[in-house]
Amino acid sequence: MTKVRFTHVGGPTVLIEFGGWRLLTDPTFDPPGRTYSFGWGTSSRKLAGPTVDAADVAGVDAVLLSHVHHGDNLDDAGRALLPSAGTIVTTSSGARALPLPARGLRAGQATRLEAPGRPPIDVTATPCRHGPPLSRPIVGEVIGFSLTWPGQEHGPLWITGDTVYHRALRRAAAAIRPGTILLHLGGVGFPLTGPLRYTMTASQAVRLCEAAAPRTVLPVHYEGWQHFRQGRDGIEQDLLRAPKRISGLFHWLTPGSAEQVRL
Repeated sequence: MTKVRFTHVGGPTVLIEFGGWRLLTDPTFDPPGRTYSFGWGTSSRKLAGPTVDAADVAGVDAVLLSHVHHGDNLDDAGRALLPSAGTIVTTSSGARALPLPARGLRAGQATRLEAPGRPPIDVTATPCRHGPPLSRPIVGEVIGFSLTWPGQEHGPLWITGDTVYHRALRRAAAAIRPGTILLHLGGVGFPLTGPLRYTMTASQAVRLCEAAAPRTVLPVHYEGWQHFRQGRDGIEQDLLRAPKRISGLFHWLTPGSAEQVRL
């Protein structure tokens, strides 16, 4: 059994620590107040800053970067941190776009993180669709990450990345059977695109959890930005209508505090 510490920095950014490893997801450390363009006439204002300083997570062993082209997943301060990371794992197109070496993966491809005296981590890219059907040419390539290592008792750690619920994601969930999910939520939407959503809502998350059957769900990426259409209150309201076997899986990380989960 592995005891894993999760520190939710804010948005999609989480520091994951176990077995001597320090992994960081989607680094975002800019202060609040700026408006970021997401392309095709869409934008969003950052409303809350990080709860941990970038200096406190510098020198991480690996950054798991779901995509490189949106400021709410990689901002200027996050980019400045990347050269100090031992390894960067991201999309194949993202690896080509970054000005420093990175391991690029497509959904289904894998890489291994290794270091003396630490358990090896197999990182497999999982499918994401960051919007409605046929939106990938607009929203770009995005992946999630399934992490496995020796000694896991309850299954892999799965970081969903920015995605809506779709068939390939459901198939991946059933195949992975994760013990713990870092679940990107928020129901992202923009005035320009009306009711269309670009990340999961709580109702979609319930369907995903029915397929994945995890032990623990840690919601992230649902607060701190103007483009989120469903914050924690809305998520909790939807979970009240979900089966208790699903709603009871959700655990809210306290931003800035390290919390331990057994995998």
